[in-house]
Formats: sequence, structure tokens, C-alpha cells
Amino acid sequence: MTSFDFASLEARAEAAIALARRVGRDVAAFRAEALPQTLAVENKGVQDFVTVADKRAEEAIRTALMQTFPQDAFMGEESGGQVGRGGTWVVDPIDGTTNFIRGFRHWGVSIAFVAAGEIQIGVIYDAAQDKVFHAIRGNGAFKDGQPISASHVTDPSRAIAILGHSRRTKFEDYLAVTSTLYECGVDYRRMGAAAIGLARVAEGVSDVYFERHLSPWDMLAGILIAREAGARIATAPLAEMIGGGGPVVACAPGLVQALSFLFDAAGCR
Repeated sequence: MTSFDFASLEARAEAAIALARRVGRDVAAFRAEALPQTLAVENKGVQDFVTVADKRAEEAIRTALMQTFPQDAFMGEESGGQVGRGGTWVVDPIDGTTNFIRGFRHWGVSIAFVAAGEIQIGVIYDAAQDKVFHAIRGNGAFKDGQPISASHVTDPSRAIAILGHSRRTKFEDYLAVTSTLYECGVDYRRMGAAAIGLARVAEGVSDVYFERHLSPWDMLAGILIAREAGARIATAPLAEMIGGGGPVVACAPGLVQALSFLFDAAGCR
């Protein structure tokens, strides 16, 4: 198992930050130029556009990271991959694909680095703000280099939750969660981009993120950033998440007791 000192992690984080920003802006420009023409054709044309955008973005990220850090492994939503013996990059080139297609501004680029059984680095490009969130394990969370922190809300009636739903889980369970949140007085949203939802918790704009099942590339970067910002996180063990995904709860610390049912619903604490 390769060991990583802070300097090596910082070098990786700096590379990932620059890369996420560049690729995110390139993808946005590609959409602005190519998608209006694509929308004039049938759905297959739109799907082909998304496939091209996703694959182009992931290949750009993979190529840059592998050239700079050839000893690292790579796992991407589009191209797959496996965890290496040393460190592994886990990447979603466009998180919130449907939002991206339709012009709903909440989408982003998610890059995580996993090593020694821990998420070591998380980087998220947020297209809505043209900002990059990042964290290195044990060193806090940042938005464009400025420290951020989870909210200090303690009253559920003042809280905003962001929810996600996967068709791999029962819709009735999702409805049960929304019903209980409503009874607690919590307002809630559904954005369709897990990485961005977790970033919103990290910066204190939202107080809670909950989803019963996510793929690893959707959540690993956001989990670390939210945790380093002070949010309480509950997920499955890392090896389990990388192998097949799982649930996630990110919660402002002052709401953990009042919203304990979310941790029970996720089946992890």
C-alpha cells in the first residue's frame, strides 16, 4: 500500500482543482455551442450528444491525471475501472446529466482520490457558481480557496433538506422520508445532482442531504467535502460504496438528533 504525505496529496488536489474547473468550463461551452442544434433532432440525437459530452470530459480528466500521476488507478462513470493497490481517482465527468441537458444549472464535475482505505481528496466543480469546492482529509473544506462550514441551524423548522432518489430504490420509501420531513417542519428540495447537493451542505446553504442509493463517483468527493466542513456523515463502508454504491446522509451537526430517522432510513450511522 502506497503512503501519501500531505505534500503529495496537496499536489494531487491542486491538479484536480485546475482540471475540474477547466473541464467543467469546456463542457459548458460545448453544451452552449452544440446542444441547440442537437435539440432540433430526435431524442437519439440528444442521447448521442450526452454520450459524447460525458466521454469527452472523462477522457480529458483521465488523460491529464494519468500523465501527471501514472502510478495512480482510475475509475470513471463512463469507462469503469478498478481500485488500484495505491491510490485511485473516482470520477463523474458530469454529475446531474439531465440537468445539464435541459439547462437546469445544478450540475458539476466530481473528482475524488481514494487511498489507504480513506477518501483523501474531494473536488467538485459547481457549474451554477463557476466555483470549485475541495477538501483534503483532515484539513478543512474550501470554496475557491476560502474556508466553508456546515450550517449552525438547530431548529428543524428553519432547515432545508436536499433529497435524491434512485429508481434502484422504492419510491414509497422516498415518499415516507418526505412525509416525515414535512411533519418535522423541514422544507426540502430535489436537485438531481448529488455532488452539488453535498456541496450545498458543506457551504451551509442546505442543512441536509439524503439519498438511499448513489454510485461511488456521485458521492465520494462530496462526502469528504461535507465532512471536512463539519457536517455529520453516514454512509456504508468505503469498500462497499466503491463496490456497489450505497446510501448517504450529510447533516448539519445541530440537527442530527432531531433528524435521526434519516440515519435509520439510510441503514447506516
